[in-house]
Amino acid sequence: MEWQQTAAVAADPAVGSGYFDAYAAMGLLAVIGVLFVAVAFTANRLLRPVVYSPEKLLAYECGVDPVGEDWAHTQIRYYVYAFLYVIFAVDAIYLFPWATVFAAAGYGAGTLVEMFLFIGFLAVGLLYAWKKGVLEWT
Repeated sequence: MEWQQTAAVAADPAVGSGYFDAYAAMGLLAVIGVLFVAVAFTANRLLRPVVYSPEKLLAYECGVDPVGEDWAHTQIRYYVYAFLYVIFAVDAIYLFPWATVFAAAGYGAGTLVEMFLFIGFLAVGLLYAWKKGVLEWT
Protein backbone atom coordinates (compact mmCIF):
# COMPACT_ATOMS: atom_id res chain seq x y z
CA MET A 1 0.00 0.00 0.00
CA GLU A 2 2.82 2.39 0.86
CA TRP A 3 4.63 1.82 -2.43
CA GLN A 4 1.46 2.69 -4.31
CA GLN A 5 1.29 6.04 -2.55
CA THR A 6 4.93 6.85 -3.33
CA ALA A 7 4.39 5.89 -6.99
CA ALA A 8 1.36 8.16 -7.15
CA VAL A 9 3.35 11.03 -5.65
CA ALA A 10 6.22 10.47 -8.12
CA ALA A 11 3.80 10.41 -11.08
CA ASP A 12 2.11 13.68 -10.07
CA PRO A 13 3.90 16.59 -11.83
CA ALA A 14 2.49 19.15 -9.39
CA VAL A 15 4.53 17.68 -6.51
CA GLY A 16 7.99 18.36 -8.00
CA SER A 17 7.22 21.71 -9.63
CA GLY A 18 8.48 23.72 -6.64
CA TYR A 19 11.90 22.13 -7.06
CA PHE A 20 12.55 23.69 -10.45
CA ASP A 21 10.97 26.99 -9.46
CA ALA A 22 13.88 27.58 -7.09
CA TYR A 23 16.36 27.01 -9.93
CA ALA A 24 14.35 29.31 -12.19
CA ALA A 25 14.54 32.06 -9.57
CA MET A 26 18.30 31.61 -9.25
CA GLY A 27 18.70 31.64 -13.04
CA LEU A 28 16.63 34.82 -13.31
CA LEU A 29 18.74 36.44 -10.59
CA ALA A 30 21.94 35.47 -12.44
CA VAL A 31 20.62 36.91 -15.72
CA ILE A 32 19.60 40.16 -14.01
CA GLY A 33 23.06 40.41 -12.39
CA VAL A 34 24.86 39.89 -15.72
CA LEU A 35 22.60 42.44 -17.43
CA PHE A 36 23.22 44.96 -14.64
CA VAL A 37 26.99 44.63 -15.01
CA ALA A 38 26.78 44.83 -18.82
CA VAL A 39 24.64 47.98 -18.68
CA ALA A 40 26.99 49.58 -16.14
CA PHE A 41 30.09 48.89 -18.25
CA THR A 42 28.36 50.10 -21.42
CA ALA A 43 27.20 53.32 -19.73
CA ASN A 44 30.72 53.90 -18.42
CA ARG A 45 32.19 53.45 -21.89
CA LEU A 46 29.69 55.83 -23.48
CA LEU A 47 29.76 58.57 -20.83
CA ARG A 48 33.45 58.82 -19.99
CA PRO A 49 35.63 61.56 -21.48
CA VAL A 50 38.26 60.29 -23.90
CA VAL A 51 41.24 62.66 -23.88
CA TYR A 52 44.64 61.06 -24.34
CA SER A 53 47.81 62.88 -23.35
CA PRO A 54 51.42 61.77 -22.85
CA GLU A 55 51.05 62.09 -19.08
CA LYS A 56 48.10 59.72 -19.05
CA LEU A 57 50.03 57.10 -20.97
CA LEU A 58 52.87 57.03 -18.42
CA ALA A 59 53.07 54.31 -15.82
CA TYR A 60 51.56 55.51 -12.55
CA GLU A 61 52.72 54.32 -9.18
CA CYS A 62 51.49 55.89 -5.96
CA GLY A 63 51.62 59.44 -7.27
CA VAL A 64 55.37 59.29 -7.84
CA ASP A 65 56.89 59.73 -11.27
CA PRO A 66 58.51 56.51 -12.43
CA VAL A 67 62.30 56.84 -12.33
CA GLY A 68 65.05 54.26 -12.45
CA GLU A 69 64.83 50.66 -13.52
CA ASP A 70 61.64 48.75 -13.98
CA TRP A 71 62.86 45.92 -11.76
CA ALA A 72 62.19 46.20 -8.02
CA HIS A 73 63.34 43.86 -5.29
CA THR A 74 60.79 42.71 -2.73
CA GLN A 75 61.85 41.08 0.50
CA ILE A 76 60.62 37.53 0.91
CA ARG A 77 59.68 38.04 4.55
CA TYR A 78 56.50 39.87 3.53
CA TYR A 79 55.32 36.73 1.77
CA VAL A 80 56.15 34.68 4.83
CA TYR A 81 54.03 37.04 6.96
CA ALA A 82 51.21 36.57 4.49
CA PHE A 83 51.54 32.78 4.73
CA LEU A 84 51.51 32.95 8.51
CA TYR A 85 48.36 35.08 8.36
CA VAL A 86 46.69 32.52 6.10
CA ILE A 87 47.64 29.73 8.51
CA PHE A 88 46.07 31.51 11.46
CA ALA A 89 43.02 32.58 9.44
CA VAL A 90 42.39 28.94 8.52
CA ASP A 91 42.87 28.06 12.17
CA ALA A 92 40.21 30.58 13.22
CA ILE A 93 37.82 29.37 10.53
CA TYR A 94 38.27 25.77 11.68
CA LEU A 95 37.95 26.49 15.41
CA PHE A 96 34.41 27.93 15.37
CA PRO A 97 32.68 24.96 13.68
CA TRP A 98 34.70 22.62 15.85
CA ALA A 99 33.50 24.39 18.99
CA THR A 100 29.87 24.15 17.90
CA VAL A 101 30.18 20.45 17.07
CA PHE A 102 32.06 19.76 20.29
CA ALA A 103 29.21 21.33 22.27
CA ALA A 104 26.74 18.79 20.82
CA ALA A 105 26.20 15.51 22.62
CA GLY A 106 28.16 12.47 21.46
CA TYR A 107 31.19 14.21 19.93
CA GLY A 108 33.54 14.24 22.90
CA ALA A 109 36.81 12.34 22.50
CA GLY A 110 36.99 12.13 18.70
CA THR A 111 36.70 15.84 18.06
CA LEU A 112 39.00 16.65 20.96
CA VAL A 113 41.76 14.44 19.54
CA GLU A 114 41.15 15.92 16.10
CA MET A 115 41.56 19.45 17.40
CA PHE A 116 44.72 18.66 19.38
CA LEU A 117 46.19 17.10 16.23
CA PHE A 118 45.28 20.19 14.20
CA ILE A 119 46.69 22.59 16.81
CA GLY A 120 49.80 20.40 16.99
CA PHE A 121 50.39 20.84 13.25
CA LEU A 122 49.99 24.59 13.64
CA ALA A 123 52.37 24.62 16.61
CA VAL A 124 55.00 22.74 14.60
CA GLY A 125 54.65 25.28 11.77
CA LEU A 126 54.91 28.18 14.20
CA LEU A 127 57.94 26.62 15.90
CA TYR A 128 59.59 26.17 12.50
CA ALA A 129 58.92 29.83 11.62
CA TRP A 130 60.29 30.93 14.99
CA LYS A 131 63.45 28.81 14.61
CA LYS A 132 64.05 30.28 11.13
CA GLY A 133 63.83 33.81 12.57
CA VAL A 134 60.77 34.76 10.54
CA LEU A 135 58.97 36.28 13.50
CA GLU A 136 61.67 38.88 14.21
CA TRP A 137 61.05 42.40 12.90
CA THR A 138 64.68 43.41 12.39
